Amino acid sequence: MQAGRLVPSNSTSLLLTPHPERAAWRVGFFWLACASLLWLAGCVQLPRTTIETAAADIWSGRLSLQVRSEPPQSFSGGFEIKGSPSQGELRLNSPLGNTVLAARWSPAQATLYSGSETRNYVSIDALIEESTGAALPVAALFDWLVGKDTQSNGWTADLTRQADGHIQARRTDPLPQSELRIVLDASSR
Repeated sequence: MQAGRLVPSNSTSLLLTPHPERAAWRVGFFWLACASLLWLAGCVQLPRTTIETAAADIWSGRLSLQVRSEPPQSFSGGFEIKGSPSQGELRLNSPLGNTVLAARWSPAQATLYSGSETRNYVSIDALIEESTGAALPVAALFDWLVGKDTQSNGWTADLTRQADGHIQARRTDPLPQSELRIVLDASSR
């Protein structure tokens, strides 16, 4: 036996042998595990809910919201919305699929979850307007999802392709002008 070198006596000690290629693998695995934990820590986790929803009250897909304010704002990504205008949940996901923003509302209040922050609002409408700069009518949004043409606060929806899962809505007045585009997943149509 050479001094300073471990010689394996059985197969389990092979992992303990100080070979450079095994050490590099372990270091790489360690950094991958650390990066994965940091990525998971950045995801938003909603507390458990007591919201009861039927499968018909859950929609998911992709959305894009553009607000022509100064400076202009835009968001696009995946979403899942469930519930009703009076009580529900909304999750917005990055293109990689992790939840970056979540909201829960009831008749009493609305709560925004973003990273480790939690903020309360008097309503879901107030939460959305504060977060995006545009008053997006949640009651009308739920109508648009089921194909009902509802106008609200200057918003007009184009539902000609709603059966195919495409919804487009615009607000021209009051300012700022805004545009919402939704493409529903096939399971949500």
